Amino acid sequence: MATTSDALRKLDKVPGPIYVFELPVRIWHWLHAFSIFTLMLTGYLIAVPLPSLHGEASVHFIMGNIRMIHFIAAMVFTVGLFVRFYWAIVGNEYSRQLLFPRIFRKVFWHDFWHEVKWYAFLTRKCGKFVAHNPLAQIAMFLFNVVLALFMVVTGFALYSQGTGIDSWADKLFGWVFLIEPSSQTVRMWHLFGMWMMLFFVILHVYMSIREDVHSRQNGVGTMISGWRRFRDDGPMDPQ
Repeated sequence: MATTSDALRKLDKVPGPIYVFELPVRIWHWLHAFSIFTLMLTGYLIAVPLPSLHGEASVHFIMGNIRMIHFIAAMVFTVGLFVRFYWAIVGNEYSRQLLFPRIFRKVFWHDFWHEVKWYAFLTRKCGKFVAHNPLAQIAMFLFNVVLALFMVVTGFALYSQGTGIDSWADKLFGWVFLIEPSSQTVRMWHLFGMWMMLFFVILHVYMSIREDVHSRQNGVGTMISGWRRFRDDGPMDPQ
């Protein structure tokens, strides 16, 4: 029923609902989203601290609490990320798209450029995809694998400066300072990664809402129920 890029093409009738996103994937998605939001908010406040307050710092400890929340969210983000990597191996075929986009298939790139034109309002012919479309798969890999790992590495490298030499963080991530000795530079890398993550969040929200409003399949609802549903309102995207 699906091509190698999971697009549905020229069917006699629209398929019924297809169970795509398993419960562990859906739980991870919303937990991941919440941790990213928390990390971006607290990370921004760490980079641009609140005005100083009168009195002893031990009485207020606002920035200390913000940093603590940031560290907790970072732990949730990291554990969830590696659990998701594990599920990409043991889960269903759609869960594997996070780590293994089918970039070596010609039809993948055909559909990729079609989706670029679709989201850029350069075509009105939308495709139907069982799971993530090729453009979404590339974005997920770049931001939820490559960038996410970059944020984990640089974040825990900075964290190791507080835990001290020979701590678990230093042993696992201290090597970052062998590449870049300046902790301020690593902080700027980490901050730049945060803005890139914000760009991805905006792009992801736009793509999901556009699917619900203008395409012939559900978007946000799929990550709530796990089921992909389609509407029959015209021909499929061209071959």
